[in-house]
Amino acid sequence: MKKVITLVLLVFAISISAQTQYEKGMTKAFELWKDNKTMEAAQLFERISTAERENWLPSYYAGMILIVESFQIKEEARLIAKLNKAQEFLDTAKSISPENPEILITQALLHVSYMAFDGQKYGMTMSMKNTSLYEKALQIAPNNPRVILSKAESDMGAARFFGQSTEPFCNNVKKAIALGKKEKIAEKFYPKFNVQRAEQVLKKCMKS
Repeated sequence: MKKVITLVLLVFAISISAQTQYEKGMTKAFELWKDNKTMEAAQLFERISTAERENWLPSYYAGMILIVESFQIKEEARLIAKLNKAQEFLDTAKSISPENPEILITQALLHVSYMAFDGQKYGMTMSMKNTSLYEKALQIAPNNPRVILSKAESDMGAARFFGQSTEPFCNNVKKAIALGKKEKIAEKFYPKFNVQRAEQVLKKCMKS
């Protein structure tokens, strides 16, 4: 019996140690990202993902960093290389957590980067893909504020492209803000709703 208790305590201690290492690594990666050390942050998230093979979050954030960075790229070859790498991270995250609305809308953001780079070349195919992604994400999580805001921003972008008013989508932005303010997230490092940014989106929406 004493041996069993000792073994249980040992396993528990190892579990706590691993959890602490994970939390330390994730915290450090977010600090690097905040300090604009994006490549170091992405590489650290990637290293964490190899150790945390059943956790979708490290791969998700590694992909997110590369997608955000891609919006600054002016050369198509570099853009494709960056987004292909980001796609690999998202595919890893999806393999761990399929039907995940956070991953679905991040996949849509990857497509938006292509469209922002060359709307004529990528607009039609990527917008069709995004329509399906947003529809699926809303079916899974109809009250997820990040999903609602992402869809609203996509609709606003399409409206501007065609010279139409964005006003019809302002209520969706307001809904996202209201839900985001009430949202309670228990899982550490889970994506959080950025109320301040959403309010900026709403101001632009009301002006258009």
